[in-house]
Amino acid sequence: MRRWIVGVAACVGMGIAAQYAHGIDEAHYARAQEMIGKSIDYLRAQQDEKTGGWLVPQGEGRPHLPAITGLVVSGMLMEPGVDMHDPTVALGVDYMLGFLQADGGMYDGILASYNTSIVVSALSKVRMREAEDAVRGGVAFLKGLQWGEGALERGDTGKVDADHPFYGGIGYGQHGRPDNSNLAFMMRALEDAGVGAQDESVRRAVQFLERTQMLDEVNDQAYADGSSQGGFIYAPGESGAQAGEGESKGGMMLETMDDGTEVSRLRAYGSITYAAFKSYLYADLDRDDVRVTAAMDWIRSNYTLEENPGMGSAGMYYYFAMFARALDAYGATTIMVGAQGEELEKRDWANDLVDRLGGLQEADGSFEVLNDRWMEGDKVLITAYALLALQHATD
Repeated sequence: MRRWIVGVAACVGMGIAAQYAHGIDEAHYARAQEMIGKSIDYLRAQQDEKTGGWLVPQGEGRPHLPAITGLVVSGMLMEPGVDMHDPTVALGVDYMLGFLQADGGMYDGILASYNTSIVVSALSKVRMREAEDAVRGGVAFLKGLQWGEGALERGDTGKVDADHPFYGGIGYGQHGRPDNSNLAFMMRALEDAGVGAQDESVRRAVQFLERTQMLDEVNDQAYADGSSQGGFIYAPGESGAQAGEGESKGGMMLETMDDGTEVSRLRAYGSITYAAFKSYLYADLDRDDVRVTAAMDWIRSNYTLEENPGMGSAGMYYYFAMFARALDAYGATTIMVGAQGEELEKRDWANDLVDRLGGLQEADGSFEVLNDRWMEGDKVLITAYALLALQHATD
């Protein structure tokens, strides 16, 4: 159900103008609703009739990615009036449940954590016994994939103690190291499944987040020495052999230290900063905690919807989704933005997001491809991301 700051009935009866969540104004809300409807219509038309999934591979031997269906179904189920009885959703749910494995994961041979996390989030919104059972099994599986003392004995995770740079993380399983994108999807899955913020898996994740935040005050890794960026990098290493060296998809930057010298540092960047910031919020850190305030300062200083800061157009739609999820969770209707030392400007992020996505939506309800990196050349995926972003902007 969409939240109103003032109840609709009360507004009508008292002659008071209705206020929408996040401060989004009436015109932007109406535009967003139209865009959401067109997005859902497009996605309905793209569903594979035979399997009920989206982006279903053609030909034998090619692995399915049930996570894509999970993203689509999650966006649809945020829409009032759409539930598990919707024929499109019901087919998608059946498709996802078809990938339930004996270990509790939901995947097709590859990307076990990525697929399971997103499917768990989707199935958490479905009130049926089979889905609820799959969610419980999926949560247990994900906890076992988290790097730590109790990690499963398999190739895509590792048993490590709290001193190891990978502790608390979770990854794709392809590079021998965990990363912040997979961690954000796992944390979202745990949240959607009702796992409390004090759960041991969440507390372990916080330690991983600290070691990927470019903030000397909380990060005990050498690559963050002296850094005050406040934003996040992708991982604490490009591979198992490089644990503790750090990895940023945003490359390197020159950062000015307290003594005025410039040092080459891993660059914090947009999509991962929003994803990690949202994970901090789910972990129930206080809003005045230095980890949260430093991340928010980075967001204020790098606020834009014209690019994925530090990445240009790469991963733009993933960025839109993480941007909206994080600021929705933060709960601010407006934020003051601007670089340090400059005059700050008040922005209503939800209105800004609707304007940006409104200029990208095409006549059939899909969205314009901006960059094909990370599968964003596929219109189903980017439309699913855009739908989620719009739902959070108007939630």
